[in-house]
Amino acid sequence: MDDDVTRSSDSLPTSEEFELIGSSTEPKLHIVGNASEEELKECLKEVLQDIEGKMLDISPGSKSADIPNGADLASHDQSVKESMNNTKVNMVAAETPRSERPDSLEQNMLMYTTSPSPLDEDLMSISISLADGEYTVFDRIIYLGSAVISDPRNETDIHKNMTVLNEQSAKALHISLSLPVNSEGYIILYEPSSSNEIASFPISQIIAHVSGEPGSKDASCLTLVHKCSQGTIPDSTIFQCHVFRCEIPEAVPKIMQCFAAAMKKVPRLPLPKSDSYGMEKSNPEYINKNIITYAFEGTLEFKEDDTKGGYASCPKDKDYFKLRCKLEKSVVLTVQQISDNKELVIDRCFGLLISPGRNIRNSDMQLIEMMSFTKPAAGEKAPYVITGLWDPNEPAFEILNTETPKDTRVYMTVAADLVISGIQEPVRFVIETKAKIFPPTERFWYFSKRTLYEQFYLRVREIDLDMTGDYTLQVVGVTSSTKLQNKKASMNLDFSNTASKSTNVPTPSSPDDPDSVSDNDEPLLSGTGEVSKDCTETQLEGWSAVLLKWRQNLSQRPKHLTSLVRRGIPEALRGEVWQLLAGCHDQKEIIETYKSLVNKDSTYESIIQRDIYRTFPAHELFNERNGTGQESLFKICKAYSLYDPEIGYCQGLSFLVAALLLHMPEEEAFGVLMKIMFDYHIRDMFRNAFEELHLKFFQLRKLMEDYMPGLVSHFDDLGIEVHMFASQWFLTLFTAKFPLITVFYIIDLFLLDGMDVIFQVAIALLLMSQKELLALDFEGVLKHFRVSLPKKYRSEESAKLLIRNAIKIKVKKLKKYEKEYGIFKAQEQLQEDPIKTLQRENKKLLETNLQLDRENDDLAHDLINIKLQLRNELVKKTTWVMTKREQFSVAISRIMYSRESHPVFILKVLTLNLQKNRLSSFQFMFCGNYST
Repeated sequence: MDDDVTRSSDSLPTSEEFELIGSSTEPKLHIVGNASEEELKECLKEVLQDIEGKMLDISPGSKSADIPNGADLASHDQSVKESMNNTKVNMVAAETPRSERPDSLEQNMLMYTTSPSPLDEDLMSISISLADGEYTVFDRIIYLGSAVISDPRNETDIHKNMTVLNEQSAKALHISLSLPVNSEGYIILYEPSSSNEIASFPISQIIAHVSGEPGSKDASCLTLVHKCSQGTIPDSTIFQCHVFRCEIPEAVPKIMQCFAAAMKKVPRLPLPKSDSYGMEKSNPEYINKNIITYAFEGTLEFKEDDTKGGYASCPKDKDYFKLRCKLEKSVVLTVQQISDNKELVIDRCFGLLISPGRNIRNSDMQLIEMMSFTKPAAGEKAPYVITGLWDPNEPAFEILNTETPKDTRVYMTVAADLVISGIQEPVRFVIETKAKIFPPTERFWYFSKRTLYEQFYLRVREIDLDMTGDYTLQVVGVTSSTKLQNKKASMNLDFSNTASKSTNVPTPSSPDDPDSVSDNDEPLLSGTGEVSKDCTETQLEGWSAVLLKWRQNLSQRPKHLTSLVRRGIPEALRGEVWQLLAGCHDQKEIIETYKSLVNKDSTYESIIQRDIYRTFPAHELFNERNGTGQESLFKICKAYSLYDPEIGYCQGLSFLVAALLLHMPEEEAFGVLMKIMFDYHIRDMFRNAFEELHLKFFQLRKLMEDYMPGLVSHFDDLGIEVHMFASQWFLTLFTAKFPLITVFYIIDLFLLDGMDVIFQVAIALLLMSQKELLALDFEGVLKHFRVSLPKKYRSEESAKLLIRNAIKIKVKKLKKYEKEYGIFKAQEQLQEDPIKTLQRENKKLLETNLQLDRENDDLAHDLINIKLQLRNELVKKTTWVMTKREQFSVAISRIMYSRESHPVFILKVLTLNLQKNRLSSFQFMFCGNYST
């Protein structure tokens, strides 16, 4: 044939090349016998007799043969009219790309050629290219059976099984053996007569392939060792030896050669050779379909110098190592492949590195001394062990060599650069963990050796940079299971792209924002922050038009009100707008009620008094003890406790009242408070042992499961429950902990849309802090909610970002979750033992009784203190009076016996003494009578 039409290969199964048929319509074949059909049959008579009944189809869509055999196959071959030069049957691929082949018939066209080798006349080999892969089929194979083996690398045991099964060949089965031409295919056993599949298994699960000893009875045999199942404990994996015998012994080396070539080949990317590697990189969607993932398990352990010439294991708590400072350490890292695909061999460790912190740049990692690199024995399923020597006294490790304060942990990163066979560049496996540094003399009495486990996913693809057909593996990425879990959880943040485009602050805790930097670990004082009262002319014009229209019809909200409120109500207008949103149109009656309640006494006065001292202490209106702000706060809380005796006063109510007082007089603030408690159903959360509040917790958890299942799993693992961080959010409407700018924005939305806003803000807060929360332990999570989270929203930009993200949260399923909660509680009551119900009620009564006893004790204590104080004051006054009486008696005596006893003089002395000592009226009268 012409060079542009056909290109053959010397060894088709190993080179993966095909004879190509050109698209030219001109005849290219010379048909013997002058194209006579009868003469063509006569020439092919011997070949047709030899291959009769031996053709089978292994197309992916069917288990039976679509290619005719026998006489039908002969007629099919006559229609093709190609002369044969070899008894090999080779699959012919068209020049069109594989994905564009017109139909399955053209994919299964066969070409026969005669061969000068007499041995190959009895051996049938078919190399078939399918739409989903490539295979080589060997016929005239006998399957002798299988046997279980414990050591897949022990060739002595394999040869013993081969000999036994070869001698007991009475139950042998004639098959056709299909081998893939790459490491991602399947080995398939077919029945020759019906072409039905007997068995199949991935070639990647073949641990070993062994042929019979040349010159022995087993010379025509070969064995494939297959891993049937992966055991959960060591030495529990099951391996099977599958033994085959070839009718032609010379076929055994060829099968072994095809098998070895398949194990070495990774499926090539189906791109034409004219496409450059850069084009491959520019099409990530296409490349992802051809990425191979290998799973590895790594462990990390630290050992410290025991001062006896050896190293002792360091203890490990739940998520951190306990290390002693100033002691030399040994770092032990193990790596083992756990995926079932082709095994990657680690040749050596290029370097072991350590650095304090996490998310460390490669250039910041510090190389430590390598002590040893241990490979597993041949055939042994064991990890690679890397050991390094770490001296923490070096300046780069100062953080890891300094004692950590109480309840504090430090992050550290350990990495290993591994040289893997078939990959040009070293692959870095990184483990991030926490550590607590103790003094060098610290002793850990009771601890068990606990190792840190981490899984890694190595993603590679095959590339041919020099276009020579010699493919190598290129690393696409290495991801740990921890990083992958965090990434999947963060993908639920459906507004992250929008948020990053709409503001210069990508997250509230950006280091570029000076307000976001926490000076210490103390929580923010309530009432922190200043709110600007500046308002642009555009805002004033927009609001003035809306308010003018609103005042004309107070029962209906204006059309553009929602968009204006979501952008934030101007500080100068908040007092009026809040009252209009709450529906406080006519407050004459509520103001009169308030004035009458203020003058009454309440049993909650002492509790209210204690609460107002810690309400908004950071704001100048409330930081003066018994000042105007605290007095107004006390009056409103006391009035509400009298107005709503079912609820009385609950702790935290003062924060909401304080936020209202910053924008309106106390009478109007009381009216808005009534609307919030009754019309917005806040009071319902305080009733019936907080039953409504527990419903809110249930609904919030369900929303968290929808938006951030990874965080929910993390909280479950730590034992973090919703009520531990969300109680104040619901009961105080975020007013107790967050800065004023954020509080006011939230109340804007709350008065506009109601309780749904609290759920939206809660989910937005969690989503925007999800990354930090996933990296914290139990104490760290609670501290984050108490300290770090409010500090993120001290600036107006971060508060607006929170509101924008909260608005995008969908909470339409709240009604559904409320019904689920009702069903859950009903089932819980039905399943509960009546005795347990009584015990629970009794427990509640006991707790109530104890609480009343404590309150009674507090009141009695206060009463005693007051009595003692009054008694001490009475004693002081009595002593003072007695002293003055004595002084008065002495003065009178001196006057009476004085020479200068003139009445006018006496009256003058007595008057001065009265003014100076504040004598009683009786004494003054006595002095007056005496002077007279």
